[in-house]
Amino acid sequence: MMNLCEELLSRATAQIDAADSAVRLEALRVALLGKQGELTALLKGLKDLPDAERPAVGKAINDARTQIENALSHKKSYFEDAALRERLQSERVDFTIDIPDRPIGSIHPINHTRQRICDFFVSMGFFVADSPEIETEFYNFEALNIPSDHPAREVQDTFFLADGIVLRSQTSSGQIRFMEKYPPPFKMISPGRVYRCDDVDATHSPMFHQLEGLVVDKNITMCDLKGILELFAKHFFGSQTKTRFRPSFFPFTEPSVEVDASCFNCGGKGQAGGVPCRVCKGTGWIEILGAGLVNRRVLQNVGVNPDVYSGFAFGMGLDRITNILHGITDLRVVFENDVRFLKQFR
Repeated sequence: MMNLCEELLSRATAQIDAADSAVRLEALRVALLGKQGELTALLKGLKDLPDAERPAVGKAINDARTQIENALSHKKSYFEDAALRERLQSERVDFTIDIPDRPIGSIHPINHTRQRICDFFVSMGFFVADSPEIETEFYNFEALNIPSDHPAREVQDTFFLADGIVLRSQTSSGQIRFMEKYPPPFKMISPGRVYRCDDVDATHSPMFHQLEGLVVDKNITMCDLKGILELFAKHFFGSQTKTRFRPSFFPFTEPSVEVDASCFNCGGKGQAGGVPCRVCKGTGWIEILGAGLVNRRVLQNVGVNPDVYSGFAFGMGLDRITNILHGITDLRVVFENDVRFLKQFR
């Protein structure tokens, strides 16, 4: 029995090594270890052996079974790995194949400008507030000290949706809503779309973008306004940028100013390359925004005591800033979604 067991183990090992397919390997497993297999027959023959020989022979048969099972398992893994490699090879994706380049989108230049400006003011502690684009006349005009006979309230300037309901013509309406909700002191900006009855041309559009800012606290002066706007101009247009403040008029600020920045293209000289600068049109200055100290009536309209608190406000056109930065001469191309134009900002 010991000789038969050794002979079977040697022969089985050789047959398993020589198996050339998973089907042939399974047939060997059945022939060796199945119910009618050769090793099973040896186990059944143990009963015919003397009692003294059974333990040694039984151990030899079990050891042989273990070795045969290990050999079968190893060979089975080999066939499985080979099948997997063949499958991976047949299903392999060839990444070197030339395919048409799929265009990748990018942030629209106006949104990019908006993000840059918002990031600056947020870094200065400003809160970014949103407000509805459909407004009442109270928030869009009356609370901002714009009287009923003001030209801006005529139908040729403002989109009226219903009696007393308009498409907001300025994001300043968001400042009124903010002041109604939050008591001072605070610093906030309100970016968004606004609408006015303008004909579409190179410099006008019935829909455009603004960003308004508002600071209300005790003892706010023009010095505070001047300081933060100068810092904004230097951050946005370059550290050498200068600013100038020209007297102006807005119903919701008093005093009011127009703010110019020295031209970043010509350095404020008015000429670039010996010819008048195309950006500032030879003046050396670029108008960037309007600003001023908040009118006392505006504070009173939202329940803020103007004898205790004061503030400053500013507003800029995001489309204008975008056009200046990128040298865009026609506002219409910004809204036409021409892929050839947008690809330049990828």
